Amino acid sequence: MASSERVADQAYDAVEALIATLALKPGAPIVESELVERTGLGRTPLREALMRLVANGLIVQQPRRGLRVSDIQLAEHLDLLEARRVLERLIAASAARRATPPQREQLLACAQAMNEAAARGDLDAYMSADQALDHVAHAACRNAAAVAAVIPMVIQCRRFWVAYQHHGDIAEGARRHEAVAQAIAAGKAEEAAAASEALMDYLRQFAQDVIA
Repeated sequence: MASSERVADQAYDAVEALIATLALKPGAPIVESELVERTGLGRTPLREALMRLVANGLIVQQPRRGLRVSDIQLAEHLDLLEARRVLERLIAASAARRATPPQREQLLACAQAMNEAAARGDLDAYMSADQALDHVAHAACRNAAAVAAVIPMVIQCRRFWVAYQHHGDIAEGARRHEAVAQAIAAGKAEEAAAASEALMDYLRQFAQDVIA
């Protein structure tokens, strides 16, 4: 039987995915019974997940109005990316130094899955593989503080991407992620940091195109 912590993590990932893919749209009310039905998970882990998402800024709690999905802050997105850039460099370089052999293999597999999904034009599979790649890199870097700080930014970026995907190129996004994964897998910390910078450059250009 899965531990309560693991079930809570599953609930968090499930609700995060609903928000990031706009299945739960910005401004939408959070209805607990609907989440139970959509995820197949119990109320207790879902409540814990919702509180974590409130802390991460993906859900807002309003007096007498309950919970709702936070809005996308277009004007603030470039600032978010600059803050994320610093953390992603640290995470990529640390993961290159500290990842286990299985984690290095998993990163390459996730990157391949992103490329294959991009070639099919399958955005759902692409986003799922992107989330999986992040999970492995975050575990591999062994820096809980950096991971805790970057996760809300990553989710906001995923949601931004889905909302404005017509401005983007998922094949190019997959290539940038693959470069990060390959550098980490090879244990090359400086190359991993540089590849992370290149990925953030791409995401910044994407955001600027949207804002323009």
